[in-house]
Parts: sequence; C-alpha cells; structure tokens
Amino acid sequence: MIKIPHSRPTLGSEEIKAVSDVVSSGYIAEGAAVQKFEQSFADYLKIEHAVATNSGTSALHLTLLALGVGPGDEVIIPSFVCCALLNAVNYTGATPILADIRPDTYNLDAADVKKRLSRRTRAIIVPHLFGLPADLDALSALGIPLIEDCAQAVGSEYGRRPVGTFGTAAIFSFYATKVMATGEGGMVVSNSTDIAERVRELKTYDQKVDYRVRFNYKMTDIQAALGLAQLGRLATFVRRRRAIAELYERAFKSLDLNLPPGDPGHIFYRYVLGLNKNSLPWIQALAHKGIGCDRPVYLPLHRQMKTKGCPVSEKAWQSSLSIPIYPSLTDEDATHVIETVLATASRLK
Repeated sequence: MIKIPHSRPTLGSEEIKAVSDVVSSGYIAEGAAVQKFEQSFADYLKIEHAVATNSGTSALHLTLLALGVGPGDEVIIPSFVCCALLNAVNYTGATPILADIRPDTYNLDAADVKKRLSRRTRAIIVPHLFGLPADLDALSALGIPLIEDCAQAVGSEYGRRPVGTFGTAAIFSFYATKVMATGEGGMVVSNSTDIAERVRELKTYDQKVDYRVRFNYKMTDIQAALGLAQLGRLATFVRRRRAIAELYERAFKSLDLNLPPGDPGHIFYRYVLGLNKNSLPWIQALAHKGIGCDRPVYLPLHRQMKTKGCPVSEKAWQSSLSIPIYPSLTDEDATHVIETVLATASRLK
C-alpha cells in the first residue's frame, strides 16, 4: 500500500475559507473572483494580460488559435511531454512536428528543433519541464514565435525573470497536482493585447452576435478562489520544494545517477533521477515499500504517434524516475524516501 504518494496538492485553511466564501456568496460561475485572479496573476508576473481558462490544455488550444494556427501549419513540440500538447495542436488542424530533448535537462534541444523547421512552422511550444527553465535564448534565436508551456513551472525564473514572460504568449496549468492547484484550471498570459482579446473572445460562446465556433473554456469563481489562495502561498511552496531538493541532492550525489540540474531558477516540480537503466524495477521496488514513484512522462509522443527520430526522449523515458517532492512532504517522509532509494540503489545496482 502506498503511504507516501508520488503527488498531492498542498491545501489548508486558506483554501477552505476562500472556497467557502465563494459558495456562500451564491455566485459560483465565472465572476469577480476570476477577474481578481487574472489581475493578481498578471501582477505577479509583471505582464500585461492574463486570461483564465478551465484547463491548461484549453489555454494552449486558445493560444494557438489566437496566433492563427490552423490546417497547413506546423507546430514544433517535444516528444518527451504529456499528450496535452499533441491534443492542442491537433485540435487546430495543424501538424505536430516532434523534436528531441537535451539529455541533461529534458528540455527542448534548440539544435534539434532547428533541423525540423520549415516554411510552414508557425510556432514552437516550449515546456519548462519539471520546473526547470528551457534554453530560451537559443530557442528565441530561431526566429519562430514561442509559446511557453509553464504548466509545471509557475514560480520558476530564467535569468531572474519569471518564465512565461519571454514568449509571444505562455500558458499555465493549475491541475490538482500542479505547483498551484485549483482542481482544474489554466491561464493564458501575454503582453499582446490582440492575443489576449482573441483568447477572451473565443473562450465563451454565449451572447455573441456573429456565429463562429467558440468554446466553453471558462474558469469558475470556485477555482479562482483556490487559485488566489495558492498564489498567496506560492513563494512558500517554492522554498519548500527547493529545500527537499537540497536534501535529495546531498543524499544521492554519491550514487551513479544523473541528478536534476542545480539551476537557480529551478523550482523542482518533479525530482527526476536518471538511472541509466530501466526504471520500471525501481518503481515496483519503491511501491512495495510504500513510496509512490513513476516515470515522469507516461508515454513519450513518438511512441504514441508510432514514429522514430527522438532517441534522447526514448532513453529518458526508459531510464527516468520521479520521486515524491511537494510542499506537504514532511522531513520525516523525505528521510524515508531517501533511505528507501539508497537501499533500492544498493539492491538493484
């Protein structure tokens, strides 16, 4: 039985009161709380516009549409990522082009992306995977609009500036186990008024004079209330994640493992160990000891699309192991994780 789960949200009295206040108000759809959350999030990033949505996937879908992406276009995405990116590109009718990752960061390899550019490339979706900023300088130099995928990276910084403020637009996710949790929820941010207005116009279909395909992608005030409470605690969340990462780094540095980079902007949404061997026996052994671990990406996109050409992503998927790291993980639990990982390493070497 799993006693220490791989992921869990960090919720407390602040969130309970925030949701209770919204429910007590009798207004639970999109309203004043959503507007306040959007403004607070934009202020936090020091960016012009933030538009709340009901998920990170819908945020990405709307961003692509706002950029005019559609049939005949190509959008470059990494293979080593969840299928939400693939879905969003396919929703628009554009063609997803898979690119490989860097072995040291698991983020997009700009050199590999460059090889896959064509005259039809309209955008590059750039995840800051596991909370580690991607190489935005190298990717920006390619001259293609960047959509930053900050689903796992709210609070992360690239050169002392928040991720999400570098690309043409950026998206965030507030799923239950993300850095900030609203159950479901997302956000589009941009300094472009045009992009923000297009996203806002497309996310709701009701009370429109002209008909076109629009969506029901609105956030509720209940979700927004959770988001405001979580945003107020974000700095504490990030400090705790980094403190646990320091414990892990000290404990595991003598092992024959690849540890996460110590980048100053890293927030450690996941703590991913590179094992240089199949991670499945480790996952099973740790589960037997009550510790929930997993491959950090369920299945890379090249496997889902049954294509080849992403060897680094394939190796990363085979050999990566994500161990528990979240703000509510106690020191006692972290110590137990460390001791069990060390014992497993000794047994499976």
